[in-house]
Amino acid sequence: MSTHDDEPIAFDFFDEPETVEATQRRRLPRLELPGGGRGGGSERPPRPPMRTPTGLVPLARLVGLIAIAIVIVVGLVFWVGSCQGKSKQGEYTGYVATVRTIAAADTKLGKEFANEFLASGLKQSELENKLQQFAQQEQQALTQAQQVRPPGPLRAIHQNLIDAIELRAKGLAALGDTLASPNALSAKSQTATTAKLTADGQLLTASDVVWAQLYQAAATQQLKQQGVTGVAIPGSTFIQNADFVSARSFGILVTNLGGASTGGTPSGLHGDALVSVQATPQNVDLSTSTATTIKVTPDLAFVVAVKDSGNFTESNVPIKVTITAGGSTIVKQQKLALIQAAATQTVKFTGFNIPSTAYGANNSTIKVVIAPVAGEINTANNSATYTVFFTLP
Repeated sequence: MSTHDDEPIAFDFFDEPETVEATQRRRLPRLELPGGGRGGGSERPPRPPMRTPTGLVPLARLVGLIAIAIVIVVGLVFWVGSCQGKSKQGEYTGYVATVRTIAAADTKLGKEFANEFLASGLKQSELENKLQQFAQQEQQALTQAQQVRPPGPLRAIHQNLIDAIELRAKGLAALGDTLASPNALSAKSQTATTAKLTADGQLLTASDVVWAQLYQAAATQQLKQQGVTGVAIPGSTFIQNADFVSARSFGILVTNLGGASTGGTPSGLHGDALVSVQATPQNVDLSTSTATTIKVTPDLAFVVAVKDSGNFTESNVPIKVTITAGGSTIVKQQKLALIQAAATQTVKFTGFNIPSTAYGANNSTIKVVIAPVAGEINTANNSATYTVFFTLP
């Protein structure tokens, strides 16, 4: 056996030397200084571009969002203000529309009162029924006015409207109660009845003052303060002529009722007379003796002058104008509301459509007739016929 067999075997192929990469340290590149400084004379590499600080971008976005939010808020404010303005305008417009309906009904009722209550020849019972109906209608208007809900700034002023209508309702009812009182039209009671009717009538005239001054004027001023435009507060006049409810008119009424209460004819001198007829805008007086040339224009009108030829105030006097020309007939009718004794008033007739066949015709006529009033005896001066000649202007 060889001696080499006893020597251990060395497995040195597992022991590899360390790599150069592991033994050598990595060196960082050295910066070259400009101007041929240490490390050589090569130029310094360009500096990388500056970056915007990371905090400015969010800030700019935030400012933009704030600006957009401000624009939206301002727009909303203007939009809300516009909506409120339209709502305010609509509220006042609706309120005035409701009041206008009440005002128109009251004004119409006042005209009916003048025509019926002061009409000649009516009986006492007829007037009492009329006044009862008028008072009921005015009470309905009062209820309607109380149910209206005005805009806030007009609530206190609207109460004046209610007060005006209440005065009218009370005045009409009081007039009816006075006439219905026992022996109101007896000879001994006529003076007292006249005084009581005059006092009752003052409630009606007072209602017009309250409506005009305390309601209409005050409400109009309030609308200006609120900046509401295009809305007009309506007026309402119940007594068109203050003489309707004067002591003189009521005295005549009591005298007439005293004669007509039993169905008889009113005592005393009654009557109306035709004074003249004038064609306007020419301002030419018609003549019953010679033909009058009339130039036909769109605003052609005839003004009829009437005189109270009696000793009493007359009311609701019918007047009729009839034009016969070129084979056509045109008829217009109106009523004279009230005329005092010995006074002269005019009534204007308009809206005449003269036919073309009337131009140049020689037989055209205009007839005016004033209907007799109750108790009128002489009717010879109540009518007249005028020959006219129609031409183009």
